Amino acid sequence: MTQLLDKDLISIQETRDLLRKAVEAQAELARMNQMQIDAICGAIKDAALKNAERLAKMANDETGYGKASDKVIKNFFAAEVVYDYIKDMKTVGIVNVDEAKRVFEVAVPVGVIAALIPSTNPTSTVIYKALISIKAGNAVIFSPHPGAKNCIIEAAEVVRRAAEAAGMPPGCISVMKDATKEGTAELLGNSDTKLILATGGEAMVKAAYSSGNPAIGVGPGNGPAYIERSADIPAAVRRIIDSKTFDNGVICASEQSIIVERISEAAVLTELQRQGCYLLSADEKEKIDAILLTPRLTSNPAIVGKPAPLIAEMAGVAVPKDTKLLIGRETQVGHKIPMSREKLCPVLAFYVVNDWREACALAIKILNNEGAGHTMIMHSTDESLIREFALEKPVSRLLINTPGALGGIGATTMIPPALTLGCGAVGGSSTSDNVSPLNLINYRRIAYGTQELSDIRVTVASALNNAHSISGASAETPTGSLPRSTPTGSNEDTIDALVQLVYSKLKDQSII
Repeated sequence: MTQLLDKDLISIQETRDLLRKAVEAQAELARMNQMQIDAICGAIKDAALKNAERLAKMANDETGYGKASDKVIKNFFAAEVVYDYIKDMKTVGIVNVDEAKRVFEVAVPVGVIAALIPSTNPTSTVIYKALISIKAGNAVIFSPHPGAKNCIIEAAEVVRRAAEAAGMPPGCISVMKDATKEGTAELLGNSDTKLILATGGEAMVKAAYSSGNPAIGVGPGNGPAYIERSADIPAAVRRIIDSKTFDNGVICASEQSIIVERISEAAVLTELQRQGCYLLSADEKEKIDAILLTPRLTSNPAIVGKPAPLIAEMAGVAVPKDTKLLIGRETQVGHKIPMSREKLCPVLAFYVVNDWREACALAIKILNNEGAGHTMIMHSTDESLIREFALEKPVSRLLINTPGALGGIGATTMIPPALTLGCGAVGGSSTSDNVSPLNLINYRRIAYGTQELSDIRVTVASALNNAHSISGASAETPTGSLPRSTPTGSNEDTIDALVQLVYSKLKDQSII
């Protein structure tokens, strides 16, 4: 068999072909009505649900990340929960009307979307991005992470076949099957790509924002979980464990550290151990630290999505086989401090502070080190303190008394369900939203005239006249000055003269 050379060129050509077809197909999709679009989305949802278990197993087998059973839940979430949230959205034609202001808005699809798919949440992200893209009238091309290529391609094919059977123009959903770094660069930078949905590593997100095309990217999460002294400690610990063990911690909104006040330290540690967590000794923590990052200080892919006992074994630490989380005491924060960084696995840093003010400052320090704009979790019953934290933290989501991973994506909270979580300007993202179809639409605003230029001139003259009066001018109007009122209907020359007169007098009095 002849070996194919120049894989980069093959990938670039494939990308250009997919883009050409997507542009033509999207033009057809944009002419469809809301009922037709919604029927296609319904078909995508149904096919995703039918294949949820199979796709979850494929993802788990191929990547080795997380748990197949939890990936089923994520596939269900991406299909059923997301669909239920978006199904009644108006995304076609006239979507908003303000009769009083005589303004209405028309939804305009952005065009072709480039969707980068991570290895941590591969099949669920395909389902989710397909749904929100098509709902907004856009075509979407998937670029798979090489570590999850097969399951991503299969998920894309599942939703594509169902959507086309429901009437979607062929070419509106496609996937790069010969994806290379060069091919993905072509997808990101090609002028036919109108928006990039980047979910993945920090380098990939930066590449998206550097492409020259508009992008919605998601940076790393590094959410601290503050167990404030008024919290229900057993419930807080249970929620943290639920979150950090769900799919073995690969969701970026999951907790990365615990912050407690000294007054609560013993109670929290006792509860963590009672519920199956292992508190590392100083020597054991050092061994775990050694495998959390690569020599280049990036996340070690070997420990991503692995269970706590296996991570411990890799580090040469003996723990009970049923250990849920590995807990390491930490006092420092920094790029070279592994425990203070994002850890997409069941490992948590444990910080102790004196009071809520120190907790507040420490949380900000952790987030500014990594994870700014993403998510923080707080367990508390003190509403006034919760509001204090809401005003201070550099995050787009402050989650209260809920598991971080599930609360952040909208599964255990009422924020929009999504698998792309914007980090806002502070996190280098173009939005702070949980991304929905409404982020993938432009709006054409149609506005009727409600006043004439002459009306504006009268308004300005009146306002300047009032300013003149307030300045302490004589109640008696000197000869040649502006009358106390300007009659409606004055011709434009008269109004111009009045405005100039007021301007000159205010200027003489150093008011302007």
